[in-house]
Amino acid sequence: MAAPIPLRSDFDAVRLRMLAKRSRDPDQTRRLLALAAIYDGASRSEAARIGCVTLQIVRDWVLRFNAQGPDGLVTGRAPGAKPILSDAHRQALQRILEDGPIPAVHGVVRWRIADLMQWLWDEFAVSVSKQTLSRELRAMGYRKLSARPRHHEKDEAAVTAFKKPFPARLAAVARDKRIAPSRIEIWFADEARVGQKNKITRRWARRGTRPSAPKDQRTKSAYIFGAICPADGKGAGLVLPRCTSEAMTLHLAEIAQAVAPGAHAVLLLDQAGWHVSSRLKVPENITIIPLPAKAPELNPVETIWQFMRENWLSNRIFRSYADILDHCCDAWNRLVEQPWRIMSIGLRDWAHGS
Repeated sequence: MAAPIPLRSDFDAVRLRMLAKRSRDPDQTRRLLALAAIYDGASRSEAARIGCVTLQIVRDWVLRFNAQGPDGLVTGRAPGAKPILSDAHRQALQRILEDGPIPAVHGVVRWRIADLMQWLWDEFAVSVSKQTLSRELRAMGYRKLSARPRHHEKDEAAVTAFKKPFPARLAAVARDKRIAPSRIEIWFADEARVGQKNKITRRWARRGTRPSAPKDQRTKSAYIFGAICPADGKGAGLVLPRCTSEAMTLHLAEIAQAVAPGAHAVLLLDQAGWHVSSRLKVPENITIIPLPAKAPELNPVETIWQFMRENWLSNRIFRSYADILDHCCDAWNRLVEQPWRIMSIGLRDWAHGS
């Protein structure tokens, strides 16, 4: 019988038992105690009995311990099967996901997992299941998210040119109005139509089913004129029957009352006709600055509307025009009672500083 392989000399039984006491891996603890017995002079058969294994496995432990020390006795993970997708495949997937499909080439306007499976087969002759590809995409940090609307004629240069000098424009307003820059309030305003042809939102339901929601075909509606000051978490709104210059004048008067005494409001809104009309009566404590055309994402009130529809206004049947007014007023008042919500949704780095 061959002589047993000696243990390395830089450890002893006391040290191994101390390591076993601190170990969080029960298998490593068992192996350390078995080798500690060998350091104490026990036979390899006795060490095998302590570890509840065969002599051959004890020999393997000794080899791993001599080569790597106590870390060699930690239970490792099996490597598992070789991944179907390589790093090159993942990089190619990332590129096409970021670029999006070309309808004339790929035949789709958005990527589904089924489309990506077909693309992998066409490009690399790689066959992958829907579950595996979904797991790979999630591991790469991708999720299926709702897209933010973007105007097809949006001018990125105009948006950048508006954002960059915005602090200087605020300073110019402060000088013109002869007030301290700290007394300038930044407001955003917009309108939302709410009517009997209401929105239907997503909802939780069992897989394989399609939930239903009430849908009205009548056409009565009203408009919420809403404005928010995200820095202070306050708002000013009216519910009116139409979008006109007269209605906008009423809304400006409502905003003027919400501006702090001695402060001046810089009101940012889109270039709708009733926002830039010469018939508007603009209060002394408000300066209107139009946003660039075709860039609704600059106005956080657009996100306010989305939040209000998804949580308070959608999936309803409005019995009458008065019912519409009541629900619109209730939704806006609920928003104003939550200043933290206005701050969370409305603050923008380019307008309020990073």
